Amino acid sequence: MHSKFEFESQDERLVYVREIAVADLPKDMQDQADGQDTLFAVHAADGERLAIVKERGMAFHLARENDYSPVTVH
Repeated sequence: MHSKFEFESQDERLVYVREIAVADLPKDMQDQADGQDTLFAVHAADGERLAIVKERGMAFHLARENDYSPVTVH
């Protein structure tokens, strides 16, 4: 018995986590950084920024809680 299955592309559920300098963010976001020098951004596969958080572990946790597969980008 053979059946054809439609699988969701893995790329659609993949997000990238990267460190960003607070100085590179818009001024209003810098003001909310609470003295941090670096933050961590979560990006969709198409480059859209989905979230910014204070800790790398939190970025991965956030992604997984939303059924995404996070990977680190340098």
